Amino acid sequence: MELRSKDVIWITGASSGIGEALVRQLAHRDLCLAISARNEEKLHAIVAEIHAEQPRNATAHIGVFPCDVTKEGANEQTAHAVKTFFGKPISVFIPCAGTYKTSDSHKSFVAQEHREIMTLNYCSLLDGIEAVLPDMLEQKRGLIVGVASLVGYFGLPRALGYSASKAAIINALQSLRFELKGTGVEVKVVNPGFVKTPLTDKNEFPMPFLISAEDAAKRIEASLASSNFETHFPRRLSFLFKAFRLLPQPLFEFLISRLVYGPQGLANRKD
Repeated sequence: MELRSKDVIWITGASSGIGEALVRQLAHRDLCLAISARNEEKLHAIVAEIHAEQPRNATAHIGVFPCDVTKEGANEQTAHAVKTFFGKPISVFIPCAGTYKTSDSHKSFVAQEHREIMTLNYCSLLDGIEAVLPDMLEQKRGLIVGVASLVGYFGLPRALGYSASKAAIINALQSLRFELKGTGVEVKVVNPGFVKTPLTDKNEFPMPFLISAEDAAKRIEASLASSNFETHFPRRLSFLFKAFRLLPQPLFEFLISRLVYGPQGLANRKD
């Protein structure tokens, strides 16, 4: 979808990582940016930094809307506040809120931990869509861009809840794209590889083709005008991951275990 002057873009998870980088990336455009996260102080600090660092280029009108997207009714209330503040409905919804926690099921399996990941990464996306979709359908124009991951292509070891949540995002948005065809509302998914953020800083294994959050934000901005359903990057890693899905299961497990645990595979797993 081609962005228009003063289009309202709502970005959740905007206080850090890809969400923050995307806010900074879009700040140079003539847009209305609604930025949300739980940390209101950090959101205001980001806006202040944008205007201090880019006084001539920061043309976007930025509004801060603190929100815990996992709370019942929070997305609907925030979407209404955004609409009231800017005087028009949200045109583009980019939910970046998410979390990650390493799983080591051979040591401990706690279902609630995975449920919490699913609630934030996936269910909050659904709540956000419910909040913005009616206005988009009425306007016959809108764009929903879900941020999933290449990890959503298959289950990676040490990422049980995270992989499942990202796979859910990919599948749900693909279904939604079919269902909204012809309505004027576009649906897309962004599948990054390893992006340097506070979440990936927790990883104890080598992350091939690691890119910066700023690089990811540039690619996401470029994808907004694309007609493609999926944007995936970096290409060397994404095509490798796509190829993995075609492999026989034994070979797939052999290669993936070495990617995550190192040359000795499961033998290097920390017990």
